[in-house]
Amino acid sequence: MRRIFCVGRNYAKHAKEFGNDERGPPFFFTKPADAIVASGAALTYPGLTQDLNHEAELAVAIGTGGRDIIAKDAASHIFGFACSNDLTRRDLQAVAKSQRRPWDMSKIFDESAVINAIIPGQSISPDAAIRCRVDGRLRQNAKLET
Repeated sequence: MRRIFCVGRNYAKHAKEFGNDERGPPFFFTKPADAIVASGAALTYPGLTQDLNHEAELAVAIGTGGRDIIAKDAASHIFGFACSNDLTRRDLQAVAKSQRRPWDMSKIFDESAVINAIIPGQSISPDAAIRCRVDGRLRQNAKLET
């Protein structure tokens, strides 16, 4: 895996929780491939934060690259899907936002990109859901909207 592109404000409900307009366009940020840790691994609580947050996400693994791909052809470039978890040091993010600085220190740290096994396939079941458990307790449960 060479690159991890993440999409911010891609869930309307979560955008509203943070006081953002849910109709605003999403934006992108990256994480290094060495931030990946396997789902189910015991994580080390990261330094520099008192407010570590998790966000269950859908990961899309790209199998075939390209450029200027038209929407109707996008699915043919997908290798598969996985559930993932984007960890964020929210207190560091709040400081960066208030100073109008990049969020890198809040989003990019060891073990900040948890991912389970990628399931090959170019489509997802209409009944698919993303769930996040922390210490065995269900914290997030959302049906995918297609």
